[in-house]
Amino acid sequence: MLAPGGLREDTAVMGVRNYLVEGVSGTGKTSVCRELNRRGYQAINGDRALAYQGDPETGEATDTALHQNHIWDVDQVGALIADEQEPVTFFCGGSRNFSKFINLFDEVFVLDIDLGTLHQRLDQRPQGEWGSRPSERDLIVRLHQSKEDIPGTGVVIDATRPLADVVDDILQLVERADVRGGDAAARPQLRQMPQALDPRAARVWTHDDDDTATGR
Repeated sequence: MLAPGGLREDTAVMGVRNYLVEGVSGTGKTSVCRELNRRGYQAINGDRALAYQGDPETGEATDTALHQNHIWDVDQVGALIADEQEPVTFFCGGSRNFSKFINLFDEVFVLDIDLGTLHQRLDQRPQGEWGSRPSERDLIVRLHQSKEDIPGTGVVIDATRPLADVVDDILQLVERADVRGGDAAARPQLRQMPQALDPRAARVWTHDDDDTATGR
């Protein structure tokens, strides 16, 4: 089950820590990714850097443009996780084959919004973007209700709040996990937010920051 406010107890102690930020389309995965980058953290937009159309089971590329074939390159995910140049890396986005690599992450954060907020965000999407067509919107609403396309375990993050608060919550949970996982002085430390950046100036949600590519 999804555990609001809780952290998984089965995460492995690793040299660096890697986190997956998931959620249905419209919950703001891209916004969170950009805000993490703005604060100086390594955050990868998986829906742009890792995604392609393929078979979720085999990974074989397909000549399609379908939600159910929106998958991530498993080998690339593994290679990035194995890279120890950064103390922490966030992978933001959604894929239909997350089950193939989810166990590589130290924790999964699942962004969640209510149905009314989802409709408001979809209303802001320009014509031609994923979710702007009635059939796509119906699919997104169904997936929001069923939760079938997102991990069934992880930490639920209330993403209806201001973007700065959402990212603050994620970073606080990461810090807590680092301390719990061992001697804080011996563990990789998260980069501190640059002093020149004021957390109160963090960007708010906008339609172009939400998850708008095919199948996200």
